Amino acid sequence: MNGKILIFSAPSGSGKTTIVNFLRQQELNLYFSVSATSRPPRGTEQDGVDYFFVTPDEFREKIARGEFLEYEEVYKDRFYGTLTAQVEAQLEAGQNVIFDVDVKGGINIKRHYGERALSVFIQPPSIDELRRRLERRGTDAPEVIDERVRKAAYELTFAPQFDYILINDDLVQAEEEILAKVTEFLEA
Repeated sequence: MNGKILIFSAPSGSGKTTIVNFLRQQELNLYFSVSATSRPPRGTEQDGVDYFFVTPDEFREKIARGEFLEYEEVYKDRFYGTLTAQVEAQLEAGQNVIFDVDVKGGINIKRHYGERALSVFIQPPSIDELRRRLERRGTDAPEVIDERVRKAAYELTFAPQFDYILINDDLVQAEEEILAKVTEFLEA
């Protein structure tokens, strides 16, 4: 039996990674799609495990051959994308593939897979709360936080294009809500 697709997108600081990690700890047969990137590995990242690491030119060649389900050039020569063949192999193996992607990538994946995919937009309760969360992290300079908040305001305009909007105001409640929604989708 072929697997299904779960797509999670959210502005930075909305709790997407925490929620995706929570779901991966459940008995749902969830596997990440390994993305491709043109950036070099960081720390202990391994090729084929964390990402498929390719050069910017190799990435462009794959784009030209139509090998990506979705991709984006985040900064000059800094590409990220999802290889269609990788996802198809996982689905054929019966894995449910979970994506933690930007909003445009999420919309593109949903468009490709239609009803085989559930797209979820995780939203902070407010932009002010999002700013507070980013500040509490203590990992970014004030100007970086300002940029992330500006980007978040833009990304929030895409929320209606997702199947389900999860407002992450209370993490435990959000986790319970999304677990019920995902379980229902996978069992349908």
